[in-house]
Amino acid sequence: MIVGVPKETFPGERRVALVPSVIPNLAKAGVEVIIEKGAGVEAGYPDAAYVEKGGKVAADRAAVFSAADVVVQVLCYGSNDKTGKADVALMRRDQVLMGFLRPLGSREIMQEIAGTGVTSFAVEMMPRTTRAQSMDALSSMATACGYKAVLIAADTLPRFFPMLTTAAGTITPARVLILGVGVAGLQAIATARRLGAVVSAYDLRPVVKEQVQSLGARFVELAVEAKDAQDARGYATAQNDAFYARQRELLGKVVAESDVVITTAVIPGKKAPTLVTAEMVRGMVPGSVVVDLASERGGNCELTRSGETIVDSGVTIIGRINLASTVPYHASQMYARNLTAFLLNMVKDGKLNLNLSDEIIRETLLTRGGELVNARTREFYSMPALAAQGSA
Repeated sequence: MIVGVPKETFPGERRVALVPSVIPNLAKAGVEVIIEKGAGVEAGYPDAAYVEKGGKVAADRAAVFSAADVVVQVLCYGSNDKTGKADVALMRRDQVLMGFLRPLGSREIMQEIAGTGVTSFAVEMMPRTTRAQSMDALSSMATACGYKAVLIAADTLPRFFPMLTTAAGTITPARVLILGVGVAGLQAIATARRLGAVVSAYDLRPVVKEQVQSLGARFVELAVEAKDAQDARGYATAQNDAFYARQRELLGKVVAESDVVITTAVIPGKKAPTLVTAEMVRGMVPGSVVVDLASERGGNCELTRSGETIVDSGVTIIGRINLASTVPYHASQMYARNLTAFLLNMVKDGKLNLNLSDEIIRETLLTRGGELVNARTREFYSMPALAAQGSA
């Protein structure tokens, strides 16, 4: 079985889907790796490193798609709305495609991918179970984003992060507020604490309080209670307008006291909730910084512009996207390990065994045989349910 790794084409994307160190593990399972020339260079992985580990290098993208039984990407068409469409012509029926596909983004694109006949797997649909933990690429990339968000904030803030005792007197530490305590939020807390900031965090899910405190941060408790705060997959659920209005009212004072606010709240398939209003931003001290990790989904800050950095009332609001790509060496390494674990879970005797009784395979399988087959995605687009399928 041949796994192909094309070069990422999304503008500014520096990650690569597989790194050289995973090739020997795949080879043991009877899997051969072929990579497009130069695909790993920007992440710090030259072609020679792949060859050294037993991989092969193809001259161009078409050669990778032509040779591969399975194509693995970071941003497949769907999540790559800029240049991804060009890959559609290279796909063939029953070829397997794996990567981020943004299944809840566009029904038209999902049906376009299905129309090629490829069997596609969306890694962002990975169930959050103990068995699937090693395959959870969404969490790996969120870790990278949470880490980098703090570094960007520290670089932008015109203050020191740590408390310093100097001959010129004592410098007080920066006050950092994290809104949304998922994987990105937890990594942001840990990174800000390492840099010496005083950190507070808020999440509508009270269950995360212990995790926040274990990292040395203060959990902000508001006098407003969320209904069914998280779903069965562990993700925060959308609340009604009255809840968000009361939440914003109570958060205003906490935001005003913060030098840095990092927002991470996203709800799959929905616009990100507005947590920080324009009025709240204008109540912050000039020089303060907001880093909005939800900018691609509309932003948690009312003033955020996706992909841009703006200044309003002296406060810098950073809406950069694709932060994981700014630490491509380790982001690629983590992603490659996730994909390898995912592949090895379904490879038997050098062939793919798509056993749909396996929750991991069933939940991530997006298209097959010309159809959009993922139950959650079909429900999201109000499409009728399909008859249950077996394995192949």
